Amino acid sequence: MAENDFPFIDFNRETYSPEDMLERSRTFLDWADERRSVRDFSDEPVPKEVMENILMTGSTAPSGAHKQPWTFCLISNASLKSKLRALAEEEEKKSYGGRMSDEWLEDLAPLGTDWEKEFIDIAPWIVIVMKRPYEIQEDGSKRQNYYVSESVGLASGFLLMAVHNAGLVALTHTPSPMNFIAKALERPDNERPFLLIPIGYPSKSARVPDIIRKSKSDVIEYYD
Repeated sequence: MAENDFPFIDFNRETYSPEDMLERSRTFLDWADERRSVRDFSDEPVPKEVMENILMTGSTAPSGAHKQPWTFCLISNASLKSKLRALAEEEEKKSYGGRMSDEWLEDLAPLGTDWEKEFIDIAPWIVIVMKRPYEIQEDGSKRQNYYVSESVGLASGFLLMAVHNAGLVALTHTPSPMNFIAKALERPDNERPFLLIPIGYPSKSARVPDIIRKSKSDVIEYYD
C-alpha cells in the first residue's frame, strides 16, 4: 500500500423497498423544490454552531481524488462585511454599467437584480467559498488538486441544501471579477474565490420572483 492510500472498510447503507424509495424521493423533491434564492434578509442572529454544521455538510461532498479542494470562510464581523459590500458594489457597478451584454441584462431584468448588495451588510453570516487549485506542501512545493471547480460546485450544492434544511435562506452571489475577496481576506495564494453566500433568515417582507422550474421533459433525456 502506498503511503497516501486509504484503508478500505466495509460499506453498509440502509436500503428501501421500491415503494418506500418512490415515497422518499417524491417527498424529498417536494421539499427541495421549496428552496429559493432570497435577497431580502433579516439581521436576526443565527448560532455559529448551526453554521459550522452547514459548512461541514458541504464538506461531505465528493471531490476529485478526495482532495477536498475548498475552504469556507465564515464571516460575521460587521466592518469586514461592509468592506466586502463596498468592494463588491464597485465591481457590480462596472458590470451593470457596461461589462454585461444587453442579452445578459435582459435575462436578469425579471429577477429584479441590480448593483446594490445590501444583503452583505444585513445577513448575519457571509460564507466565502474558496477553491484551491493546488496545495502548498511544508517544503513550499505545490501539489495539484483535480476537478477543482466540479468538486467545489458539488460542495456548494450540499451546503445550500443544508441551509434549506436548517430553515434558513441563502443567495449565491458571484461578483466578477472576485479577486478583491481574496485580497480583503488575506487568503493564501492557492485559494480563489468561488462564491459569496449570505445566509440567514428571510426578512418579514421578503419577496421572490414567481419563477417556474423546467419540467422533466426539459431536463431529462431518456436512453431506455
